[in-house]
Amino acid sequence: MPADDIDWQALEEAAQQAMRHAYAPYSKFPVGAAALTEDGRIVTGCNVENASYGLTLCAECALVGQLHMTGGGRLAAFYCVDGQGNVLMPCGRCRQLLYEFRAPGMQLMTTQGIKTMDQVLPDAFGPENLEETT
Repeated sequence: MPADDIDWQALEEAAQQAMRHAYAPYSKFPVGAAALTEDGRIVTGCNVENASYGLTLCAECALVGQLHMTGGGRLAAFYCVDGQGNVLMPCGRCRQLLYEFRAPGMQLMTTQGIKTMDQVLPDAFGPENLEETT
């Protein structure tokens, strides 16, 4: 999907709305994420912290859960914000998670502008690697 066909403003607004639902009593660092699916849906997620820090869920995890709860599909574009609405890059774990559900050429808003998933996670391991071993 060409970057010009993506309503980045709508994704930013959806990410900010999701961020307002974050549960971040420990870090005080709410995060919201929004993604556009290939079929035009916007799915969102927010971070949910836990007193046992290792159990904290990133916003991207919630987003992928919503993706599957609303019909599945592939992610064409992604936008993530912090509590002030600033663009936030997914951590390495979340980049790998998003990679699993990406559409070909998936684009992300980054702190340096729009980039593809392949640019932010080069040489990634994915489902196609498992198919090569059989």
